[in-house]
Amino acid sequence: MSVARTRNVEDDSAARVSDVADGRLALAGRWTADRGASVELAVRRIAEAAAGRAVVVDLAPIERLDTLGAWVLERTRAEIEAAGGRLSYAGATPEYRILLGEMSLREPEVGAGAPMGRIHGALDGLGRRVVGAGQDLVTGVAFLGEVVAACGRVAARPRSFRTSAFVNQVEQVALRGAPIIVLISFLVGGIVAQQGIFQLQRFGAQTFVVNLIGLLILRELGVLLTSIMVAGRSGSAFTAEIGSMRMREEVDALRVMGLDPVEVLIVPRILALVVGLPMLTLIGALSALLGGGLTAMLYGGLTLDQFLARLQAAVGLHHVFVGLIKAPFMALVIGIIATIEGFAVEGSAESLGRHVTASVVKSIFMVIVLDGLFAVFFAAIDF
Repeated sequence: MSVARTRNVEDDSAARVSDVADGRLALAGRWTADRGASVELAVRRIAEAAAGRAVVVDLAPIERLDTLGAWVLERTRAEIEAAGGRLSYAGATPEYRILLGEMSLREPEVGAGAPMGRIHGALDGLGRRVVGAGQDLVTGVAFLGEVVAACGRVAARPRSFRTSAFVNQVEQVALRGAPIIVLISFLVGGIVAQQGIFQLQRFGAQTFVVNLIGLLILRELGVLLTSIMVAGRSGSAFTAEIGSMRMREEVDALRVMGLDPVEVLIVPRILALVVGLPMLTLIGALSALLGGGLTAMLYGGLTLDQFLARLQAAVGLHHVFVGLIKAPFMALVIGIIATIEGFAVEGSAESLGRHVTASVVKSIFMVIVLDGLFAVFFAAIDF
């Protein structure tokens, strides 16, 4: 008697399927690992009922569903859909939906195709780089919109502006970066003047080296050299700082505390670049002119009065403005690229190094492209 009662209990808890209406099946019992045999029998009936048509499986009457039952159901669903049928679930609790979603069968990864020829491979690589560059451009424009919106929010709520962070970033970008920029600009100005004197001496026109270094440094070379050095120094630092915060999940912690990472981390850094780069450009240009003047006096036989008089005659105030106008735009480009790469860092040191490198390379490339566009623009308006 007790044996019969035990058998009935086991039968009641076995996995089973019953027809409710046309195209709808109801599952009952325990769809668990200890009822594996009955689960396999039940899914065969589901497969037979769903042959070539759509069926709905009601999971509400199920007593319990574990990993094995969910995996068998998802395996059966994949087989039915591969055969041209369709299976969907109804009455599933949130826990069951999560379990079924975790057990869903993924499509197998497509293996590598046939090896491409050298020309085909080169064209394929070029196309992928072009697509990647287009995606980077779209990402940059979208991120620029976020930064502008964040600046608008900060302007509407001045108390939310991180003044201490802004001052600290100005110190890091401008004050601490000034010595190396002064030194490099001084040396480059001297080298340009020396090479210009050697070439112009053939025509007896070495005094025109003042025109050369004055226009070249104030319009192009000063802001370009400064921007490249800032991209390598401050841009890489921004990427490394934000990337390290991403690795330690500090950016997520800011969001949990209700703070906007763009307002807290990005706005002070980009504003510091926009303020600091024009100052560094002016300092670097003056340093380059000093280096060029000393070289002109040593190699070209010019006196200080001759150099200053020639410089004043060759260079106007608008030439100074050309370089200073470019600086904020280049600072904005450097800041956007550096912060985008910082937010793209994943949880490994390799990813951090890769994105820091990409930040410097992309920033230098875009600075040179932007300088060329400005040169064409100013030439077109004769400024």
